[in-house]
Amino acid sequence: MTEPQETFISHLIELRTRLIRAILAIFVVFVCLFPWAKDLYAMLAHPLLAALPQGGQMIATDVVGVFVVPMKVTLLVAFLIALPYVLYQIWAFVAPGLYAHERKLVIPLITASVLLFFSGMAFAYLIVFPTIFKFMAAVAPAGVAWMTDIDKYLSFALSTFVAFGVTFEVPVVVIVLVRMGIVSITKLKEIRPYVIVGAFVIGAVFTPPDVMSQIMLAVPLCLLYELGIVLARFVGKAAPPTEARAE
Repeated sequence: MTEPQETFISHLIELRTRLIRAILAIFVVFVCLFPWAKDLYAMLAHPLLAALPQGGQMIATDVVGVFVVPMKVTLLVAFLIALPYVLYQIWAFVAPGLYAHERKLVIPLITASVLLFFSGMAFAYLIVFPTIFKFMAAVAPAGVAWMTDIDKYLSFALSTFVAFGVTFEVPVVVIVLVRMGIVSITKLKEIRPYVIVGAFVIGAVFTPPDVMSQIMLAVPLCLLYELGIVLARFVGKAAPPTEARAE
């Protein structure tokens, strides 16, 4: 067996070890949270339940939905709690192949990405959800019982969390593009009108069909784009690598 083959196999073994550790971390947190599965779902559903008319409630159309859906929520929360450790395992695997200046940049970017994604989720839960649900409750026709299935609500919440979490990653994307020399700050300013139009298109696609929720996604996207341009000035374009990679 040649040395490159041995190196490749050793990398596969290390990757397997890192993945097992990450999965075990999520599983351990999931087991610890299991007794509070119903409470976690109740917390997730609170914005909707608070907007329902008095006496309104959610329904479960699936026989096992009352058990499976809270388990899904618990697994999601467990993943979010274990995410720093999962990212550490990923970092420990890829760090030896990076240059020193790349390692110095990656750590702040990963940290900022996680914090921004969590901020996007918090923005959706604390501000967007109450606004959307109050609007839906107000426009519901008279005599219509406005209720939703718990599984459909979970799907809606997850898609909204992802949409706002990814939206809040815009500053990181802008910084990376400038750092890699793919686009200049001048070009980013030139395409600003197209970004604004695109932000409202994205808001129309990924939010319910009301103007308020579209604006609540489009405006933060535009502001975060501007923030990315400002921060990119301090990062600048990466210099050609001169140092050796870590052993």
